[in-house]
Amino acid sequence: MTTHFRAFPAVKATLVVAFACLCCAVAVPVAQGAISYEKESLSEYEQQLAGGQIGAVTINKFVRSLRITLKDGRHVLATYPKHEEAAVAGKLKEKGVPVSVLTPESAQKEAKSKPVKHKLRYIAGGILIVVILIVGGVLLVFRRRRLAAE
Repeated sequence: MTTHFRAFPAVKATLVVAFACLCCAVAVPVAQGAISYEKESLSEYEQQLAGGQIGAVTINKFVRSLRITLKDGRHVLATYPKHEEAAVAGKLKEKGVPVSVLTPESAQKEAKSKPVKHKLRYIAGGILIVVILIVGGVLLVFRRRRLAAE
């Protein structure tokens, strides 16, 4: 004699809605959290400076980068050559662009923060999926054998 357990449709629907809400709750703060900078060349930066499109700039002397906020709201990242920080800051001040320079501590912190490589996470996720499929296949085979024996 076999007994089958079937969840009520309302319970299934509630679980699906709860899972969807959980996914949305996790995704929204991640999307709102950090500003993403679009990389651009020094020539593009100079064209924007000449065109008056730059709203504000933060200079990181440690990695020789310019975090630029454009007047249209976009954020871009440009790098300048060695020993050119004074010239770049002078050009920005001539155009009336507000310039801020990162402190050495925060500049070094930014330089040390490298993007996380997710290769191991993908491998672990793949292994987990394979194990789940194998366990599901074994359970399915045993269930069919048990039903055939009855």
